[in-house]
Amino acid sequence: MSNDYTALRREYVAKALQREELQDNPVEQFALWMKKATEVSPDDSTSMTLATASQSGMPSARIVLLKHFDDQGFAWYTDYRSRKGQELAENPQAELMFYWYGLERQVRVQGTVEKLSLEQGEKYFNERPVGSRLSAAASCQSAVVDSRETLESRVQALQDAHPDGDIPHPEEWGGYILKPTRFEFWQGRENRLHDRFIYRLENNQWIIERLQP
Repeated sequence: MSNDYTALRREYVAKALQREELQDNPVEQFALWMKKATEVSPDDSTSMTLATASQSGMPSARIVLLKHFDDQGFAWYTDYRSRKGQELAENPQAELMFYWYGLERQVRVQGTVEKLSLEQGEKYFNERPVGSRLSAAASCQSAVVDSRETLESRVQALQDAHPDGDIPHPEEWGGYILKPTRFEFWQGRENRLHDRFIYRLENNQWIIERLQP
């Protein structure tokens, strides 16, 4: 059995990305690309890879969902006891990466990470569907468990205790915000001669530069 994929090829045929098309503010540029991505594939547009690293430097990555963003940063919600939560407590820096296949586009956002307020976490928790709230409250994310049945029994016990669906917000569950210091916008092009632009923060100003592919 062969596991060699070196002959597998694809071509990128999207239109060029030019410097004069870019917004001066990278958050505004991201908003334009996110709007287009949502029009093309609304189910996957907010999926992003979140890369964190432990204090020793060992990286880990996973897919999470972007929930809101503005000039202050990019936010998502999770269990603070999860592996990402533990790593962010040790090393509060991360990178987000969006890949929109149909548009042949990527965006990378690098920066420092802080917790959102308890009130913001509680507000979003209470806006989630009941099933999602039950699962979040019943699970200690990333901890070892002996079986799925154990998890399901915890969910059932919570459901029995709160038949009205008013699940208490766990204080160990909430939001994070990544405050950007660097963006990269990548547009796939023919023959792998991709268009890449970075925004880097210098003296509170965004500097835009083209990178070689």
